[in-house]
Amino acid sequence: MNVLEADNGDDAILLAREHHPDLALLDIRMNGKDGLSVAAYLREHTGTPFMFLSAFADQELVNRASELGALSYLVKPLDISQVVPAVRAALSRPKLEAAAKTGEVAVSSEVVRLATGILMERYRLRSADALERLMRAAERSGKTAEEYAASLIDSVESLAE
Repeated sequence: MNVLEADNGDDAILLAREHHPDLALLDIRMNGKDGLSVAAYLREHTGTPFMFLSAFADQELVNRASELGALSYLVKPLDISQVVPAVRAALSRPKLEAAAKTGEVAVSSEVVRLATGILMERYRLRSADALERLMRAAERSGKTAEEYAASLIDSVESLAE
């Protein structure tokens, strides 16, 4: 995995346009364009998924970031044990959401397909809705979709014993 770094919002946009990263980690307060402006640009012009790592945690900022499509919003100071699972979950989410948009649960992981089926049956959901619910729950827990799906399946199986 390659990591690129920009010390201001304008350079972050230039790097995203040139390198098409899998994920952009943004701060709210940046020199030049602020993080919310960069996020809006990324959403509209590059399709680059993004998440925020910020010292600012007031609800209005978190809501604005969410409305722009942020995959996650972590509050500094951060411990690496918080960042790695959030980045993993954020990186897996666009692929699974693309499958959800087509109405297919044709994702690369059998465990995600099985967990999606469990949610479909339990909550009477369409596959796309079940997959989206699984993705949101995984993100909230800081796990990848596969990790969360495996824990869901383990829970269901333990109830069956």
